[in-house]
Amino acid sequence: MKIFFIGDIVGKPGRKAVGLVAPSLKERENIEFVIANGENSAGGFGITPSVAEEIFSFGVDSITLGNHTWDRKEVKDILGDPRIIRPANYPPDVPGHGYQIFTTPTGVKLAVVCVMGRVYMQSLDCPFRVLDSIINEIHKETNNIVVDVHAEITSEKQSIGWFLDGKVSAVVGTHTHVMTADERILPLGTAYITDCGITGSLDSVIGVKKELVLKKFILQVPVKFEVAEENVVLQGVIIDIDESTGKAKSIKRYTEFLGNL
Repeated sequence: MKIFFIGDIVGKPGRKAVGLVAPSLKERENIEFVIANGENSAGGFGITPSVAEEIFSFGVDSITLGNHTWDRKEVKDILGDPRIIRPANYPPDVPGHGYQIFTTPTGVKLAVVCVMGRVYMQSLDCPFRVLDSIINEIHKETNNIVVDVHAEITSEKQSIGWFLDGKVSAVVGTHTHVMTADERILPLGTAYITDCGITGSLDSVIGVKKELVLKKFILQVPVKFEVAEENVVLQGVIIDIDESTGKAKSIKRYTEFLGNL
């Protein structure tokens, strides 16, 4: 079973890229399930109902979120959608789903989980303890599990990868919008990558117009960020899972350059 995980979609350019690439790639690579991080998909910050439906219309099966989950007030209208997964380590009474078990077109059960790191991020519940509880529950139904670790620092992501080795099919890092080259199968069968990249402008600073970010760094004054539109790229990873065991057989980076859309 092949899974395609799309790196953080940033604004309209990122959404256009998904629409241009995902449907044909899904068919060409015999991909059974598509996951995309969409927490920056609406104007670079947050997600709205119309943006979510646009992404789903391109063949994406599940959207994961992160620290920008609450940036748009309209998000409250879609957090009940089981296809949308916000970080599971928010407190128990927070609306939405921290994980969901899907049934793929061929009848395979696949769980999608999202957690957020705590280093240089919002102080949430411990992702390790939350994952331990969630994974034990999911194992009652399936061993095919993909975890989005939305975190700032590489060591925290790697630590979660090692913590989950052999317990889940894949651990995919998001949030930093810069694809890493450390994809591998860990010793007990879990596919891992620290960050699966960006779907948006490559000529930017993590999807934002570079001149605005430079102004903020140099002048140290508040700057309103805007989504960059030049030299758009779609990045992600294709993961092949042995559906009978939940172990990963392979993980490979995917990048498609689309230019100015």
